[in-house]
Amino acid sequence: MTLAPDEQAAIIRTERGLTIAGTRITLYDVMDYVTEQYPPKFIRGLFDLTEEQINAALAYIGANRADVEAEYQMVLKEAEELQQYYEQKNRDLIARIAVKPPKPGTEAAWKKLQAARAKRESKA
Repeated sequence: MTLAPDEQAAIIRTERGLTIAGTRITLYDVMDYVTEQYPPKFIRGLFDLTEEQINAALAYIGANRADVEAEYQMVLKEAEELQQYYEQKNRDLIARIAVKPPKPGTEAAWKKLQAARAKRESKA
């Protein structure tokens, strides 16, 4: 992946991967929305990017789609592996917390959360 001179300053490689210069936003963050076909204006607003930053990110992705996609798939795989690891590691703790009663004074909030969860799960 070679960078054009104007992209050199806009997209940089950091320890986190390909990153929009001046931000902590990686191209993989942007790819989540590009693959779901969100409009650039939405992505720009979501990450509070300038017009130049989103244009540079999308141009870089477009010009290097195969390479960016390959790295993106590796990032997704690593994230899934980490999630599974921590879910397994913390399974007992999560189960213990789930059966604890709510703290005094928070019962109403818990009822509201449980109702929202039930509503969300009934839609799924």
